Amino acid sequence: MRAAYAESINPDDPLKGLVVGERPDPQPPEGWTRVKVNAASLNHHDLWTLRGVGIKAEQLPMILGCDAAGIDESTGDEVVVHAVINTPGWTGDDTVDPGRTLLSEKHQGSLAEYVIVPKRNVVPKPAELSFGEAACLSTAWLTAYRMLFTKSGLRPGQSVLVQGATGGVATACISMARAAGFTVYATARSEAKQATALELGAHAAFPSGARLPERVDAVMETVGEATYSHSAKSLKPGGRIVISGATSGPNPPAELNRFFFLQLELVGSTMGTRDELGDLIAFLHATGLRPHIDRTLPLEQVADGLTAMASGDLVGKIVLEL
Repeated sequence: MRAAYAESINPDDPLKGLVVGERPDPQPPEGWTRVKVNAASLNHHDLWTLRGVGIKAEQLPMILGCDAAGIDESTGDEVVVHAVINTPGWTGDDTVDPGRTLLSEKHQGSLAEYVIVPKRNVVPKPAELSFGEAACLSTAWLTAYRMLFTKSGLRPGQSVLVQGATGGVATACISMARAAGFTVYATARSEAKQATALELGAHAAFPSGARLPERVDAVMETVGEATYSHSAKSLKPGGRIVISGATSGPNPPAELNRFFFLQLELVGSTMGTRDELGDLIAFLHATGLRPHIDRTLPLEQVADGLTAMASGDLVGKIVLEL
């Protein structure tokens, strides 16, 4: 089968290790199923893999990709793949299983004609969602859903700031926060991206680091070092930063005085559960929201998509069609 995979690791020039070529067709073990992939989407996780983060050289070659939508070959149904692979027998929150992995860490990923996953890791795809839209859900949109509705403590009518407004998680946060009845502020580096944030549903958009018209109840943070201080300064007393990524760096100043004096909270969030993925799909059905797709590419152009993502030259998600 055709696949995009990491053949080698290069922290400084990750695309040097990327290959699009033939890999063996996967065969599902007992309790697993094979999905014929119609569409997959790119995530920063793919770049981290090519840089050697969370993976060792002896695990290569490793097919990239966490997200996929396609046909479950064991049933013939259209499905969305849940990317969190749990320890056999694990019960409880999928995301806190200490032995959990994502596709493309321990198990081969989804940027291929076929992917195998445990049977519980497929969720029905509604006919109203295209395969490309569905392929955006299980990482970026599910991460945003958990941040907003499980971790933030926000209630409709409260306010939220979304940092770095045009990435995959951020665009999902803006769209869903607006649909859920929050006052939504966003930041972006350029006027064009600020305008895009408004189109996605933000009530107001500002340059990165700008003073907001009011302090907010929560901040959705995926950028890390570059925006963390601004996130802390933008909170009301008792407010909360929910962080699911640190693409600009993981070690900002802690601002401990601000945190204890104003009783702020910093809450980590990662991915989401299978049940939350089902709830996200139901939310899209109820609201009519759809993921914003920046561009759709054939698998052979995966390097172009990864380059655009690394440079921030996108709004929303990049989808690969197989």
